[in-house]
Amino acid sequence: MSTQPENTPGENKAGVEKKTASHTTNVSTHPAKKAAQRAAQKALSTRGLIIWLTAVLLYTMAVTGRTSFGVASVEAIEQYHIDATRLAVFASLQLGAYSLSQIPVGLMVDKFGPRKLLIAGALVMGVGQVILAFGSSYPVALFARVLVGMGDATAFSSLMRLIPAWIPMRLAPMLSQLSGALGQFGQFLSAVPFLALLHATSWTTAFFSLGAMGLLLALMAAVLIQDSPAAKETAKEIARSDEDLGEEFGEELSEEIREPEQQPKLSLTHTLREVLTNPTCWHGFFVHWTGLGTLVAFTMLWGVPILTIGMGQSSGYAGLALTLATVATVLAGPFVGMLSSRMGRKRWIATVSGSSVTIACWILLFLPVDPRGAAFGLAFAIVMGTMAPVSNLAFDSVREQVDRSILATGTGLANMGGWTAGIIIAQTTGLVLSWAAPDEDYAWADFRLATIAAVAVWICGVIGIVATRPRTSARSARPISALRRQKFSAAS
Repeated sequence: MSTQPENTPGENKAGVEKKTASHTTNVSTHPAKKAAQRAAQKALSTRGLIIWLTAVLLYTMAVTGRTSFGVASVEAIEQYHIDATRLAVFASLQLGAYSLSQIPVGLMVDKFGPRKLLIAGALVMGVGQVILAFGSSYPVALFARVLVGMGDATAFSSLMRLIPAWIPMRLAPMLSQLSGALGQFGQFLSAVPFLALLHATSWTTAFFSLGAMGLLLALMAAVLIQDSPAAKETAKEIARSDEDLGEEFGEELSEEIREPEQQPKLSLTHTLREVLTNPTCWHGFFVHWTGLGTLVAFTMLWGVPILTIGMGQSSGYAGLALTLATVATVLAGPFVGMLSSRMGRKRWIATVSGSSVTIACWILLFLPVDPRGAAFGLAFAIVMGTMAPVSNLAFDSVREQVDRSILATGTGLANMGGWTAGIIIAQTTGLVLSWAAPDEDYAWADFRLATIAAVAVWICGVIGIVATRPRTSARSARPISALRRQKFSAAS
């Protein structure tokens, strides 16, 4: 009768280690996570659609808060008894806070996840609008707009970070464009219902309503948004695997296998270095600069004064022009998304072409000595809105060519472009108006002189696009390899 040889302690230990290693590999690969990722790549889930729509809603309200002061700029002159230069400071500070917050927000999104940043941003924006509603002094109002700009900065980067996590890659370019287009519906909300509320009630009531909406949206984000589709499934899978191993091997191995293998993460310093030295991120910066700068200056501050004070139209006409621009942006967005999918690395040509049409209409608007008629003003707004989505091609390039671990930070740098250009145009326009009409009696000739700034800023953007355009080699995208990631992790 043969007997099985007893295993020695060394053999026992080797067997356990083998099983443990095998289990650790299984845990680290997370079958639930893999299954969720495969499903996400194939079809758009209901959960993903809800999260995307919720994030788009938060972004839309962020745009509403961002543009609310622009439609109230004429009232702001009376509210705070200021001239054009001091009025331009509002836009410069708000957009400066928004622009300068992009990279820090991107770093925080990459580190803490988009859900927490969306909640925090909605809260900060809400508080800023409430302060603006009740603040009666110029410095307090400036501080309030800085808060609005900082809160606003979290919305788009978080939305762009959620898209690759929840949206199939084949739909990502289309929904990225649609996200930007739908977000611009916030301009309609500020130009029509908010402006009507402002005229029907008071400054305090109108801006307090925006603040209350921000607080409600923070609660909505906390309830509905989740950073990634596999987070809960992965946690459950790990818990079940730990229980099975605990029964098989005993408690002494539990501490060794409880922690799944973590993907090395870059330190903040290395993340910044990667983003700031990545030509794709800077190309996105100049694409956004060229495609959006003029629209930012027009919708955020000077559009209403140009149409009402300069062209002699009513505030209702100005609201209609901004609304038509918004509708045109929403309708054009999906088509630009399809164009983006086809053009690949030649997207920059579409941006230069579309922005050239915008700047040509800008020149035609201010070319005559006397103001253009009402029809031309509306046509100009429609053309400007139609061409605006070409600025979002910047984010398609960043999403496709930049490593996921620095995606939000890279998106933040790209998103700074249009707002930086808008700040320069808005502030320069205010300075020229104050110089041309120190008595604050602005005329069409003063606006004609001031708007030369938009053309100069656009030319700088085109130069930047050409200088940083993608080369034929794929090396220019410079995604972070696993080897470099390990080196950075070890160095940190």
